[in-house]
Amino acid sequence: MNKSFWPLMNALKSRTVVPLSRSHFTYYPDKASKEVASSGNVTEKMNMFQAINNAMDLALAQDSKALLFGEDVGFGGVFRCSMNLRDKYGKERVFNTPLCEQGIAGFAIGVANVGATAIAEIQFADYIFPAFDQIVNEAAKYRYRSGGIFDCGSLTFRVPCGAVGHGALYHSQSPEAYFAHTPGLKVVIPRGPIKAKGLLLACIREPDPCIIFEPKTLYRAAVEEVPTGDYVSELGKAEVLRKGKDVTLIAWGTQVHVLLEVAEIANKEFQIDCEVIDLVSILPWDRDAVYKSVKKTGRVIVAHEAPLTQGFGAELAASIQENCFLRLEAPVKRVTGWDTPFPHVFEPFYLPDKYRCLAAIKELVNY
Repeated sequence: MNKSFWPLMNALKSRTVVPLSRSHFTYYPDKASKEVASSGNVTEKMNMFQAINNAMDLALAQDSKALLFGEDVGFGGVFRCSMNLRDKYGKERVFNTPLCEQGIAGFAIGVANVGATAIAEIQFADYIFPAFDQIVNEAAKYRYRSGGIFDCGSLTFRVPCGAVGHGALYHSQSPEAYFAHTPGLKVVIPRGPIKAKGLLLACIREPDPCIIFEPKTLYRAAVEEVPTGDYVSELGKAEVLRKGKDVTLIAWGTQVHVLLEVAEIANKEFQIDCEVIDLVSILPWDRDAVYKSVKKTGRVIVAHEAPLTQGFGAELAASIQENCFLRLEAPVKRVTGWDTPFPHVFEPFYLPDKYRCLAAIKELVNY
């Protein structure tokens, strides 16, 4: 049996099983986002699915070659992200596809290659694997294998991902690390409405194929003042959300909010000053921002929902060790999901919650 099954079972023995809801993290809305400050736009309160809808509305309005498609997209999608867009732009531009992820990816690559702007939705990240070959062997390599003559840029895959409280093994996975191994792709993960809109518009206009993994538990978690007009977030640029001097905490997506809460607790209860970084983009990722922070604090925790082995935290840990070794005060610590299939009723014990992250901080400080 997989060795990481036993820590999970030991945790179960000592804790009461409770249903998971979005209350397993505290949402920290962006209050002074760079995008809001620099856009000059009027803002409107939106949650994340509304911000994504707004981004796609802008993309379709500004680019007559833009197409939006996927399973149930014409009806608004299971998370309502494409709601009303078919009525506004017509069934020739916003339409349902067969239940075939390989077909969705193949069609997206084809239309992007002949000049369309393709926005393809994979309904759940867990079902992207039938399309894996098309994405990593076709989309990612198209420009390289043709010597720059052909490409399928202007191709964006929207992929709802991550824990939602009751998804279990086929609706809660975070497969971003599989794709971060593929040159030619760009992979981003937003933490909320403002970033989701800016990153999606940046992906749609990017000349390389992009995957935007959207943590589905954030779709309705909270609202932010989102600019209603056009703006983009820079791909490959991390954000330091909280300054600190003792420990660097790195995450993306939902886990950013967990670490922001952990940083507050650590400061209040233990006088440990944590710096929190939202990596934003994991391919490419912002090495300069990470190394600068690590050289200042000397201690690092990386937290993600995906399993430990070969999760993207492993890449961060190896790179930090290679480039910041003489400034480290302790080994890089990863707080992640377990190396098991994603559970259902035991989901609260699978996730790297604030208690596990706080314990990791104390361990590093006392190393």
